[in-house]
Amino acid sequence: MRWLPTLSLVPLAAALSLSAPLAIAEMQTVCTITVNSADEKEAFRRHLPAAKYQFVELVERGQPDWLASACRAAVSCDVLIISGHYDGSNEFFSDQLEAREFLPVDELERVSCSDSCTGLFARLKEVYLFGCNTLNPQPLSSATAEIVRSLVREGHSPQEAERHLRSLNAGHGESSRDRMRQVFKDVPVIYGFPSTAPLGPIAGSALGRYFQTTGPREIGQGRPSGRLVGQFASNAMSVTQGMTDKDPHADVRRDVCQFVDDRLSDAAKLDFVHQLLQRQTAEARIHLDRIDRYTTTLGDPARRTPEVVQALDVIARDAAARARFLDFARDADQPAVRTRMIKVARDLGWLSAEERWNELAQMLGELQARSAVGVTEVDLACTLNQEHDLDGAFNRAIFAGSPADDVPHAAVRACLGSADGHARTLQGWVSPNEADVRIAQAYLRHRPITDGSELRRVAEAIVRMPPSDAQVRALEALGRHYVSDGEILALLVRLFSETSSWSVQAAIAGILVRADRRSLASPQLLQTLIKDRRPSPPGDNMIDALIRRLQSP
Repeated sequence: MRWLPTLSLVPLAAALSLSAPLAIAEMQTVCTITVNSADEKEAFRRHLPAAKYQFVELVERGQPDWLASACRAAVSCDVLIISGHYDGSNEFFSDQLEAREFLPVDELERVSCSDSCTGLFARLKEVYLFGCNTLNPQPLSSATAEIVRSLVREGHSPQEAERHLRSLNAGHGESSRDRMRQVFKDVPVIYGFPSTAPLGPIAGSALGRYFQTTGPREIGQGRPSGRLVGQFASNAMSVTQGMTDKDPHADVRRDVCQFVDDRLSDAAKLDFVHQLLQRQTAEARIHLDRIDRYTTTLGDPARRTPEVVQALDVIARDAAARARFLDFARDADQPAVRTRMIKVARDLGWLSAEERWNELAQMLGELQARSAVGVTEVDLACTLNQEHDLDGAFNRAIFAGSPADDVPHAAVRACLGSADGHARTLQGWVSPNEADVRIAQAYLRHRPITDGSELRRVAEAIVRMPPSDAQVRALEALGRHYVSDGEILALLVRLFSETSSWSVQAAIAGILVRADRRSLASPQLLQTLIKDRRPSPPGDNMIDALIRRLQSP
């Protein structure tokens, strides 16, 4: 994990260790976590008087554990500002291509749930979340129909099962807003955005206008500001407060903390996982993301310790929990959920390697029997078989004209090592049906063509396609192969001159701009681009970018 440049926390630690005068003691500390734009932080810094507010950037370049550094510096935050793009569920990140900085929400949960750094967020009065969807109230996940079926199997009436489903969704749906309320427990004021947040420079300007009219008097008071919310009305800024012990779903937070509290040993966390698995299977399903993340991060060294060996052995020998869990997995409506449950069962010792293979093969066979599959299923099959250990999981003959004799089903088979499926999917790549090309594109993201002669044959077929959205998409799929083959490039340049479609020309330019520049070292190419380009909508496009590249020294 890498972090952005920051002011060193060492001088701050020294300062905090001294006996400060009363004025310093009354200062408020504004902590910042700057993962992307610094515009918001700088707007606060410019307008808050240095005599009353000190700023501490918690993120440090090259510091894999920013929390430990902040704890060593004895930082205690009154105000927290987090700036970064937010993926809506798991992390804040940067949009700069060269940057690798990010902030996992798991880290914030660990700070909130653990006792190893109680002071960092203990006196927080306000949190400012400058990222999209940080306070989105829509559930990130929702319990689905298989939960109702599972509850009925466990003895509930259909009506009771439906009521329980609604209760689980309300308490465990884990919207972004609910997750932030759990992280920032007891914080009086949390600002954020239910959907799109303003970009850094725009947010910085809005904050500047707010401070110019209001000044700093509302900051760090623990009371929501209608003026601030109004300043961001175009982005629908919202405000909430942290969860308290009296919250109706406080028990959900207690369960969440069992996964991340660093005071708990791995054996204790596994004991809690076992408790979840012994509850109604519906609850284990709701916590599937966290169980999966935890068992994935439980590495071999930890698994070899006597305490963890014993905890895993207790789970592995729980035949009743195993049966309930696998029955639920096989009944899951979504193949992706079933796949993850099979993985968790393997991680917990409920499935051997061979049993896992058989479970996945059965699921993939059932998937192939569906009348319709799509991009999601192709992605799943290829991802599952990244190591080719599932090659041959589906070997049934496919009859011409059967429901499985189409490009989507063929792409799933191709992901599972079928040569016939591969050939049929490549036919879809050059199909006039854009939906078939989309399926081939999904397959090729996982299984790009590495044979030069095969790629040339496909390129020739793409060039022969009529100008259409399907041809554009087929060219985009070709571009992901970073083509520098002279024969293919010559075909594309000829197509650029002959096509009547500017969209096709833009797709060709997208391929050429990625090619090795030495392959394009031809004055004739630049002349062709300028002379033969078709009229296009206003504004720059990929053709302009390619021309500039060729004109540059």
